[in-house]
Amino acid sequence: MINILQIGFGPLGIQIGKYIAQKSTIKTVVGVDINPDLKGKLLSDIGTNLSNDVIVFSSVKEALNSLTIKPDVAIITTVSSLEKLIPQIEEVAKFGIPVISTCEELSYPWKLQPELSKQLDEICKKHNISCLGTGVNPGFLMDYLPSVFTSISKEIEHIYVERVQDATPRRVPFQQKIGAGLSLEAFKTKEATGTLRHVGLQESVYLLANSIGLELDEVTESLEPVIAETSVASEAIKVQKGEARGVEQIAHGYKNGICKIKMHFKAAIGEPRSFDKVTIKGVPSFTSEIDGGINGDIATCAITINCINSVLKAPAGLQTMATIAVPGFIN
Repeated sequence: MINILQIGFGPLGIQIGKYIAQKSTIKTVVGVDINPDLKGKLLSDIGTNLSNDVIVFSSVKEALNSLTIKPDVAIITTVSSLEKLIPQIEEVAKFGIPVISTCEELSYPWKLQPELSKQLDEICKKHNISCLGTGVNPGFLMDYLPSVFTSISKEIEHIYVERVQDATPRRVPFQQKIGAGLSLEAFKTKEATGTLRHVGLQESVYLLANSIGLELDEVTESLEPVIAETSVASEAIKVQKGEARGVEQIAHGYKNGICKIKMHFKAAIGEPRSFDKVTIKGVPSFTSEIDGGINGDIATCAITINCINSVLKAPAGLQTMATIAVPGFIN
């Protein structure tokens, strides 16, 4: 049995807890959340289908002191910011517990945040643990998966990755993060604070480039609202005509002035067609498309769990999806 320390019980953490509860070879043994309303509660008090004998504590130290065994892995589902995440990882690292996190900036921080990456790598090596940032995107669909496709390429001229999704069934925090339901003025105001966007698109470009040995000279990114032409709604958010129903981001990776990697991300409530698509121009040239797309919430929870064995085998230090052993389904 692989024992899990879970940190963070927002919608994603709760869903991961439910998936773990369905497994026969892994188990959440203790939980941590800074929300004072959750302190001392059982997981079963937080959500149905969660363990009924697991208590939530407000700190890692308290949580581990309550156990007679040390957890094998910590799963952290708290923040998107690497800077905010590092103290949380360090708190776990001191107890010699490897970490898997859904923090988007952790997926490949080496280029955009080199000093923080070095700091975290040193923390992990000091305490002899591995640390991985993963998820459906970044972490799989727009970076790791395309890198796997390049394995059959003799030559590569250009890689174009597209993820277009209807955000209607996604969790509410995701819909809020893409600006659904905001006026254009409010959208631009929130965009200026850096809190409105899909986090991780540039990280995906750099991860893919690194996986194929491509040293990019420049990566650019644009962000625009997707405007509702008619009123649309999800279960939680109503969008009026003229308001933003989501976001569209495009990133380009250049080498010697030539675009070698392009990534197109679009997520909006009421989007008529969802799909994930990778196009590689080279020898051979080909396109692979997942019609209907992959549900991001389900896939992020699944891949976080399914990377556990790979992380347990990984050497100490800051890892990426490209540096761990290929993950697979945990029954």
